[in-house]
Amino acid sequence: MPAPPAPTDVSRPPPSPVDDSPRRLSWGKLVQRLTSSSSMESGSDGGSRSDLSDSGSDVSAGEPFYDPMEETVLREVVELIEQSLRDAKESDCALRCAKLLIPEKLLEHIGRELLHLAASEPCGLRGALIDLCVEQGASCESMGQLSADPYLVPTFQLTLVLRLESGGLWPKIQELFSPKSSSTPPVRQAIKLSTGFRVIKKKLYCSEELLIEEC
Repeated sequence: MPAPPAPTDVSRPPPSPVDDSPRRLSWGKLVQRLTSSSSMESGSDGGSRSDLSDSGSDVSAGEPFYDPMEETVLREVVELIEQSLRDAKESDCALRCAKLLIPEKLLEHIGRELLHLAASEPCGLRGALIDLCVEQGASCESMGQLSADPYLVPTFQLTLVLRLESGGLWPKIQELFSPKSSSTPPVRQAIKLSTGFRVIKKKLYCSEELLIEEC
């Protein structure tokens, strides 16, 4: 006679599913401002930047973020950066000129650095808030701010500090075509950006020291 089937434990719960305008600042003051604002944000307990529920990601996981759509996001962000710089040449700022030359190598280098800095972030590059600045002498002038994804709460902030080309014959050539006027800011015929830049990273959901990289 076959043995009766083992009783089923109905009291045991089923397993839970896995939850799936231009401003001028000295370089020292720029870093100081970013550091102080980071300390203030870490001391507040009601900031919306610490609420990452919209992204559905676990910040404390500590695993590198990977998204097959990251390359698409990168192309859109680089295009936004390029367009913001070209728009800035029409204003009274360090990029005021008739023609702005942006080396293709610079945009490629910026793209690689953005992916590198976003790799450890919970939302990847989509969580980036990017400040564009141009370094001129001892000061940094703001060219504007852009969000990689305006519908997502930013998780980290990048301050991208670009430089004007200062080596070789280029500065002497552009001076020959720059009109001399003391009443209005000079409008240079053409400005060329250097391929070198500096980037500062600040996390917006925890208090950490600033990461500064020379590229």
